Amino acid sequence: MRIIGGKFRSRVLAEFGGKDVRPTSDRVKESLFNILSLKVRGARVLDLFSGSGALGLECLSRGAAEVTFNDCAKESIAILQKNLTALKLTKADGVILSNADYAVCLERQIKPFDLIFIDPPYMEDYGVKAVKKIAEKGLLSKDGIIVFERHCPFDEPISGLEVYDIRKYGKAVLSFLRNSETGAEREG
Repeated sequence: MRIIGGKFRSRVLAEFGGKDVRPTSDRVKESLFNILSLKVRGARVLDLFSGSGALGLECLSRGAAEVTFNDCAKESIAILQKNLTALKLTKADGVILSNADYAVCLERQIKPFDLIFIDPPYMEDYGVKAVKKIAEKGLLSKDGIIVFERHCPFDEPISGLEVYDIRKYGKAVLSFLRNSETGAEREG
């Protein structure tokens, strides 16, 4: 696993061992960041189920202003801290660490994010609950994007949000959500 673009391009990241972990592949990351290329620079980012931090680190490499990394597993935070140390990234570089349950993390947030990555364990419904909480609290900026990764398309109706794109890469399906008012403004 490596960083695909930006100032840390080609840097190899520490990752988890074992078969139970499924980090976003380099191929999927490259496609994802080609889609998001104009949204990352200067963005406020939330990597809600961050794991090793690969998606948030990619954003920092590409000029994001701030990334909040959250994961409830201490093992994930340890791997993330190893990657932050290797890249010499600190709070001064826009790094915010949170070792909390996703619901606690979202409850603590007061400012909206421009990009939110949600890549929860595939067999749990944490991600759907997280998207509902994000919508309820207004945590997505006006032109913000939620990228939701799981084994099937996101198809739950969420008041105020709409799925505007879906991409499938092997077993991973990326659903892109935005504020529904934003979509109506674009069409009008």
